[in-house]
Amino acid sequence: MTPSPDLPTAPAALRFGESGLMPAFVTDVSDGKPLMMAFMNEEALRKTLETREMHYYSRSRKELWHKGATSGHTQKVIEMRTDCDQDCILIEAEINGEDIACHTGRESCFYRVVEKDGLVIKD
Repeated sequence: MTPSPDLPTAPAALRFGESGLMPAFVTDVSDGKPLMMAFMNEEALRKTLETREMHYYSRSRKELWHKGATSGHTQKVIEMRTDCDQDCILIEAEINGEDIACHTGRESCFYRVVEKDGLVIKD
């Protein structure tokens, strides 16, 4: 993929997997709570850097996805970090809207607790 001349170039050291995707973990800047995990391709990363709002790559739809474009629950980037292998990204974000990060309407996608006897939903 040739970068668009009007978008910043993604940092060269980042390593996207064989599929061209990188995991992105998002936490709430106000309290560090985990909000969601999604995937980014290079285009999503470049759009995120350009707009300072989170963009992801939807594996099911096979397209770029601007988080909150439909729901209004956008995620403003406060800080992005990469891990030591530079193959995943951790994002501190501020949720705009009603503090909802999950498509289920919950604040976080991580609302199920794994226990010995199965999954338990704890709100």
